[in-house]
Amino acid sequence: MTKFIFLLRTWLAAMRPKTLGASIAPCCIGAAMAWRDSLPTLGRDEQMKFSWTLALAAVLGAMLLQIVSNFANDLFDAQRGADSAFRLGPQRVVAAGLVSSRAMKIAIVFTLLLAALPTAFLAREQGEIFALIGVFGAIAALLYTGGPRPLAYVGLGDLFVFVCFGPLATAGMYAAILGEWRMAPCIIGIAPGALAVALLATNNLRDIDQDRAVGKRTLAVRFGARFTRLQIIACWVIATMLPLAAWLLADAPGGALAGTTIALVSIPSIVMVARGDRGVALNGVLAGFGVHLYLLGIALGLGWAIT
Repeated sequence: MTKFIFLLRTWLAAMRPKTLGASIAPCCIGAAMAWRDSLPTLGRDEQMKFSWTLALAAVLGAMLLQIVSNFANDLFDAQRGADSAFRLGPQRVVAAGLVSSRAMKIAIVFTLLLAALPTAFLAREQGEIFALIGVFGAIAALLYTGGPRPLAYVGLGDLFVFVCFGPLATAGMYAAILGEWRMAPCIIGIAPGALAVALLATNNLRDIDQDRAVGKRTLAVRFGARFTRLQIIACWVIATMLPLAAWLLADAPGGALAGTTIALVSIPSIVMVARGDRGVALNGVLAGFGVHLYLLGIALGLGWAIT
């Protein structure tokens, strides 16, 4: 029993549940927007039907692809020496010897097969575009830290995170439920995408010296700590102000302001970034942004749906 609990904790650590808000938040927001647009409205020629089954399939697929990315990151960073004994962040299971490379490869393949199930269902119900999105997501998850020129090692990780955990995820969730691609979810998706980039940039700021030593040329390594701190603050401001701007300028429901108000939870994180905290201290900033990302999805989603 003790061994089973140890294995369970090890694999849960590899999944990195604290980071899964990156996939859950935009899905919550996209689902809320779909829910509101499915409500009866005077003058609408055709009523769109909200499907909980399609919503569940979409969020499950998104979460599984993020777990694939986390598994691949654990494996490939260990192989490249990026997760050494001097790592400042949480322990990585392959580098620590808790999981073998072979076991992690099997887990990646198994999780990809699981992710294919909701993806295939969405493709059957809402069109082949979701099969393409699933294939793109799987390839991007592997190439983020794998392959001859990993995205994270050439400074493209921030762009990947913004697109996949921002506009694409939010608009994709909306389209998965209602079968329509619209601009509004793309624009609102900028908020969770920007906050996900803030979380990634904080991680890269913490690991800047170690990444530089192993040739991992993140934006933090390329442009320095000062640039990265400004990037983090700018992303936080964008994520915070966008719901307010949508309400003021684009007739978003008043409940969207909850997405701005919830930013209060990460003000201590922004203060730590602005005052120049480094190293292990940034683990607290990461935790703050992780909580903010989860709460952004819940607050903005609920606020949008019920007002």
